[in-house]
Amino acid sequence: MFDISTAEGRLNYRFSGHETFACRYAWLPKAYRAIAADASIFYDEDAAMVELGIGKNMVRALRFWVDAMGIAHPTSERKHEITDLGHTVFGSDGCDPYLEDARTLWLLHWNLSSVATPALFAWHYLLGAWPYAEFSRSEALAAFSRQSQRLGHSHSEITLSQHLDVFLHTYLSARGSRSGIEDSLDGPLVELRLLQQTGERRSEGGRWEAVYAFRKEPKDNISDELFAYAVLDYWERTAPGERTIPIRQILSAAGAPGQSFKLPEDDIRARLERLSLDPRYGFTYRPSAIQGLLSREGPIRADARAIYMNEATINA
Repeated sequence: MFDISTAEGRLNYRFSGHETFACRYAWLPKAYRAIAADASIFYDEDAAMVELGIGKNMVRALRFWVDAMGIAHPTSERKHEITDLGHTVFGSDGCDPYLEDARTLWLLHWNLSSVATPALFAWHYLLGAWPYAEFSRSEALAAFSRQSQRLGHSHSEITLSQHLDVFLHTYLSARGSRSGIEDSLDGPLVELRLLQQTGERRSEGGRWEAVYAFRKEPKDNISDELFAYAVLDYWERTAPGERTIPIRQILSAAGAPGQSFKLPEDDIRARLERLSLDPRYGFTYRPSAIQGLLSREGPIRADARAIYMNEATINA
């Protein structure tokens, strides 16, 4: 079994904070408007319950998702500061205030799977380090327990189980389940169809359980501008002073575009070749069957608004 504790060092991870709730469709637009009106709203739970129309645990969950999805970040003054991405998507001239554009959903997924700090354990491990083509819930939960211990934690099975379920509910529709109406409301990232049930098999206890796999194929709704944004963002966060980055890292490192978006290698190489021909993106693709490289001349910065405007995704 691949061990993230030895492969990437002792990283900090979040296993909780979502209060067992996956993010709902209406939550992020509501949160943006509430923070824009009162930056300290999430530090007064009673006021937030009234303003947002949700219960106390959901308020705490929404505070978690606002941060993890990169819409706003807490400050030392017990307030939230809206990010450039938050303004770009939900602002008065926002590009997608009602989450109707698949590019926005992929951006939110990108933040969960790559940008969130500390990293969300289920996202980092299942998307970036899971070594098999498929997984069942019991297999993933057993792996979570092993990895938690290797990382020096003592999480209970309940904590790990809830964290795994939130991950599954983020990407799989709950419609048709036996849970209540409120629990059956899907979140926005279900629309990506990134995670799919591929069948069933017996667990070690003899019970039948669902088997899941990520949809690893070219994805037309991940535009070249969006992919370039992810490459530049990943590069600037993980190797800010480096003029080159190995293609293999873009393809297969945990939190890199290839793993987060589950794109096949030939699709990624074709995208990089196209993007390198456009001087706006600031990097050159040097293909090689052994160790291809991306190279750049100077610092670059990813710009989310350019994804929607079909403009350059860099600013010097």
